[in-house]
Amino acid sequence: MDTLAFLLDGFMVALTPMNLMWVSIGGLLGTIIGMLPGLGPATGVAVLLPLTFSMGPTAALITMGGVYYGAMYGGSRASILINTPGDGAAVAATFDGYPMTKQGRAESALAISAIASFIGGIFATFCMVAIAIPVARFALRFGPAEYFMLFLFALSATASMTEGNRLRGFIATILGLMIATIGIDGQSGVSRFTMGILELQSGIDFLIVIIAVYALGEVFKSFKNIDSGQATVQKSFGKIWISREEWKRSVWPILRSAPLGFFVGALPGAGGTMASLMSYNNEKQLSKHSEEFGDGAIEGLAAPESANNAASVGAMIPMLTLGIPGSGTTAVMMGALLLLGLQPGPMLFQQQPLIVWGLIASMFIGNIILAVMNIPLAGLLVRVLSVPPKILYPIVLGLSFVGAYAISYSVMDFFLLIGFGLLGYFMSRSKFPSTPMILAVIVGNNMEQSFRRAYKISDGSLGIFFASPICLILFSLTVISILYPLVKAGIAKRKTAEA
Repeated sequence: MDTLAFLLDGFMVALTPMNLMWVSIGGLLGTIIGMLPGLGPATGVAVLLPLTFSMGPTAALITMGGVYYGAMYGGSRASILINTPGDGAAVAATFDGYPMTKQGRAESALAISAIASFIGGIFATFCMVAIAIPVARFALRFGPAEYFMLFLFALSATASMTEGNRLRGFIATILGLMIATIGIDGQSGVSRFTMGILELQSGIDFLIVIIAVYALGEVFKSFKNIDSGQATVQKSFGKIWISREEWKRSVWPILRSAPLGFFVGALPGAGGTMASLMSYNNEKQLSKHSEEFGDGAIEGLAAPESANNAASVGAMIPMLTLGIPGSGTTAVMMGALLLLGLQPGPMLFQQQPLIVWGLIASMFIGNIILAVMNIPLAGLLVRVLSVPPKILYPIVLGLSFVGAYAISYSVMDFFLLIGFGLLGYFMSRSKFPSTPMILAVIVGNNMEQSFRRAYKISDGSLGIFFASPICLILFSLTVISILYPLVKAGIAKRKTAEA
């Protein structure tokens, strides 16, 4: 009953004319940003951060939430029409979405993409309503030792789940923790690693790192393609809808993939890419038409689209209840929350319930708005794919510098922005994942302070980190997150050798 009462209060907040306007604008901008290859939701939220500086916390969160799941809707458009995913979570949409377009079934592909995204998003939001308060109440039992172990698990899980060389994931995490130590130490007052630069005494604002790595890094990476012409995109469509037979083939994959996506999205560092690929592989094994997968099977598009939207909602659970971002995009959103003077975590539900439940209620509204927007207006929205890079990327560059300057009005931030932008570019070229570094930059200071507080409480005994059942469980999960990918890779290598 308490949950229903809070949710009704949230709808009263979300249904105000201004917040309806912001969720619509956020969803539209997110859809457009999601369509543009290479940008994705994290870059979109980072670039649009300056727009939220003048808003209240509720409007800012609702707008960023709209951008986030709007980008998940839009990300598959480029995958379906030009075989170029808007972001990592939309990769699975290329497997069967683009073959459907080549077969003259683009209308069905665009329609099932929007329908599956809507169902996945709505289902995950209901799950969020059901578990948000219990998780927040459980998190109130966390002390400094428990929070340190939670941060340790989040960082290890994020680094371990990175695709490719996981060693690079851990190196990126360590780099992020090193960046987080720059500035005056909160407990001793000692200046650390500032190299005598006065502006660095207050530390490096994580929003600078976020904007630089996601926005500038993407621009630098795309310079070599800056003169390429506009993509050839289908602009004329028939009725964007699906047949009864296509719906019958899609409905169960959508319903199976939504809970899977929500669960995977709630795991720190897993994200929409893993959720969509897992759901695709799952449906390929379960489908009666598995031989059609990769050649235009509609369920091969429906399943990952449901999963990645559910994952975007699931990623907000650890951010709001524990103060641990579940994805790169929620890391950016958490940074904005901190900038607005709000501390994500269990106390947020007690101290600012209208803000949290206003956001949750806006997800129901936003998914309805996006479904309406992405089906009738699909033919109009996909024209954005024709924007030449030489027009798009200078706009992204300008917004990045404006956003960086608006944080603290310091010219020094321009140099930091360029420096971290180049770092993001070289990390991308060297196949180093950026999400572990971003997460470490955001939680690094809190992780260090939690460790030191727990160490002082125990009079210098490390046993405090293994004294409670919560600490032991989190330590076990940390070990499992590190060992599981190694064991899985070893089993796969043995099977390959036997074959």
